[in-house]
Amino acid sequence: MLHSSEHEIKQTDRSQPIQDTCGACEQCRGGLECHCAAAVITGLACDGSYKQYVVSPERYTTIIPDGVSDYIAGPIMCSASTIYTSIKESRLKPGDWAVFPGAGGGVGIQGVQLAKAMGLRAVAIDTGDEKEKLCKEMGAEAFIDFKKVDNVAEEIVRICDGIGAHGVFVTAVQTYPSALSFLGGRIGGKVMCIGLPPAGQYHIDIDPNVMCFKKQSVEGTIVSSMADVDKTLDFARRGLLKPVYTVYPLSKFNEAVQKLRRGEISGRAVVDFNQE
Repeated sequence: MLHSSEHEIKQTDRSQPIQDTCGACEQCRGGLECHCAAAVITGLACDGSYKQYVVSPERYTTIIPDGVSDYIAGPIMCSASTIYTSIKESRLKPGDWAVFPGAGGGVGIQGVQLAKAMGLRAVAIDTGDEKEKLCKEMGAEAFIDFKKVDNVAEEIVRICDGIGAHGVFVTAVQTYPSALSFLGGRIGGKVMCIGLPPAGQYHIDIDPNVMCFKKQSVEGTIVSSMADVDKTLDFARRGLLKPVYTVYPLSKFNEAVQKLRRGEISGRAVVDFNQE
């Protein structure tokens, strides 16, 4: 975390996965700098993953709005902005049904909030009473517990006007094989790929006839552009995005990672390097 000073303290942040881009290629000039072939990835091509301080190019550093805490801004810089970009690029309209498999996780729960803020009707898929309560508090119109429902796709179709979802935003990678079925008979329905599965796992089998006759599609997004990060931070500034997180001191880092792996944390885990 960096700070600069004018008449008051202004915060800036460099928590995005990309440390820098070339700034001159077609992607960078067109607002798709996250696809720049020369992008420098934090934690892979340079230090910066899980470090207390990093060096960031001034032109590729985001200003955190006043009133948005570091604990809220950190998850927004990657996960919340990523799913904002996916929702934006889905081109869903207010009143459309948006389904979120893995809604109780760090990315999904922010997607539920953003969907509501953008006028969409969110359907959350996850399991457990705690996550159901959380998802509904954050704006989900309906919750489907996949361990209690025999056929998730049929339940989604029932909820979504008896037709199917307008958009499915997949953060839980094990959902990919069944994601298209969540669209039901919805003309123009879209599956938006967000979670990155291990190579060779969780494919989507596509029938070209369905793509043609129902005009359904599958698209993918990765991390956000600088412009989309700014837009997402503004939702937080306006009080429309409240990332759910548990703060861990540095000494509990491994514990936090293991809990995330076991799915025991709702929302995000934030590690505070200033706490021992």
